[in-house]
Amino acid sequence: MCIENKLATLLDENWGKLLLRVSLGALMFFHGFKKYSVGIAGIKGLIIEAGFPAVLAYGVYMGEIIVPCLLILGLLTRVSALIFSVTMAFAIYLVHAQAMFDVDAQTGGLVIELPLLYLLGALSLSFLGAGKYSLDAKMAQCKCSTKGSC
Repeated sequence: MCIENKLATLLDENWGKLLLRVSLGALMFFHGFKKYSVGIAGIKGLIIEAGFPAVLAYGVYMGEIIVPCLLILGLLTRVSALIFSVTMAFAIYLVHAQAMFDVDAQTGGLVIELPLLYLLGALSLSFLGAGKYSLDAKMAQCKCSTKGSC
């Protein structure tokens, strides 16, 4: 048996989905917690400067605190991952629009590499779903009294 087949028996795709959910959620939560701790004045400034209403700045709490918690739990995963993706697209637009295709002289990678990884990881998760180690999977197992309501 080749190594790929042996690894396939050990490395279940559901563990990969769990790892992706928890890593995206936990790493983004740090960003959200920082904004919760020090405030969102900087975000408000960027949003106003871009011509959007200042109230949109409060969306950072949804995209960087609530959604990451939902991803970690595996609850409403596809919707949460899409919201996460939109949050990251908005962040890239607000913060890195001028440097979208700039290359970091030190690393050789794109300047927007980290936000782009967050965006693409979340977008991938929206296609993959939560996997069996999630609250979404537990809820799908429920027996609903109303046909088609689950």
